[in-house]
Amino acid sequence: MSDTVAKLTIGDQTFEFPVLSGSVGPDVIDIRSLYAKTGMFTYDPGFTSTAATDSAITYIDGDKGELMYRGYPIEQLAEKSNYLEVCYLLLYGELPNKAQMADFEQRVTRHTMVHEQMHYFYRGFRRDAHPMAIVCGVVGAMAAFYHDSIDINDPEQREIASIRMIAKIPTIVAMAYKYSVGQPFVYPRNDLDYASNFLRMCFSVPAEDYVVNPVVARAMDLIFTLHADHEQNASTSTVRLAGSSDANPFACIAAGVACLWGPAHGGANEAALNMLKQIGTVDRIPEFIAKAKDKNSGFRLMGFGHRVYKNYDPRAKVMQQAANDVLAQLGADNLSPTLQVAKELEKIALSDQYFIDRKLYPNVDFYSGIILDAIGFPTSMFTAIFALSRTVGWIAQWKEMIADPQKKIGRPRQLYNGSPVRDYEPISSR
Repeated sequence: MSDTVAKLTIGDQTFEFPVLSGSVGPDVIDIRSLYAKTGMFTYDPGFTSTAATDSAITYIDGDKGELMYRGYPIEQLAEKSNYLEVCYLLLYGELPNKAQMADFEQRVTRHTMVHEQMHYFYRGFRRDAHPMAIVCGVVGAMAAFYHDSIDINDPEQREIASIRMIAKIPTIVAMAYKYSVGQPFVYPRNDLDYASNFLRMCFSVPAEDYVVNPVVARAMDLIFTLHADHEQNASTSTVRLAGSSDANPFACIAAGVACLWGPAHGGANEAALNMLKQIGTVDRIPEFIAKAKDKNSGFRLMGFGHRVYKNYDPRAKVMQQAANDVLAQLGADNLSPTLQVAKELEKIALSDQYFIDRKLYPNVDFYSGIILDAIGFPTSMFTAIFALSRTVGWIAQWKEMIADPQKKIGRPRQLYNGSPVRDYEPISSR
């Protein structure tokens, strides 16, 4: 807490509220006593100016284009680390030593299989069901199978639940994909790394051996790393709100999956690729660029700009290189019209003064969509892969909230604008 206070004057009364300072970032005004002192609430749709919690996990400076996990810039982690090490960092606050990393990898690897009876859950869905519908249902159903890790007041059970979700979510997502294409489920293998294991569960078939392309596996690992957490976004806030009621961890993560499904959030990369397919060919790009500049056209350029970042999305810089590597490795840049459109649109957007002035740079969703499409995933799988990546962030945020002595059940207020009090009239007199 700083020595400064914020003063609020209402009529002839002045109220003081303490100003709190974090380790970095803007100060906040502590208004927890606002209603008690003034009888008023604040009004902040979307909570864009409200800090609902304090957290030590992720920091974003949108104006500078900075993203840090536990103080480490995302660029350094993307270059030097891998997803499981980032998982350890997010969960426990520090990077592991060799012994800690080996133990963590072993614990995750030994939990990748799901209960055999969970296979029957998938048969209850239509084959053309959206993977996110399946993932949301199956993750929530985990509470029916793993009764020994739903007591949120037991630190050991919280730890077991955390490891189980990180380990099993790739298996659950891969099974959703296999179910949608009518292929048999593929069991995980303990001799493969996290990203390679996921790719094998998605694309291998019993009829032949499957060899994971290391360039593709590295790109997959980067997608997981760059999406692992993103501060108090909509789905993370949903997980925290669900967790504030002391709901079991599997239900909380399922709530996060449901929120992430929205096209304004986790579905953005799917929407970006659908837009590229709508454009169709390179020669049609000028037509859609003109529409994007016309406020009355109703067309929105998906995959460009970001609500938080008013500069270049730092994750996009990493994804841009990964996209180039994957396309070069697969030779896909000369095969897919969609990818040709993406490359040309990127070039125009980075040089067109209209987009530069408005800082509408290609974001991480634009490049991750290109990569996933080149690898062979259908667009319906994009958001499910995002959910896989973000699971560790949700868990880290949930664990932090549960351990917070200031935890309270979430209860946002409202500005009521409905009818004032009315007297009931019998139906006979209406």
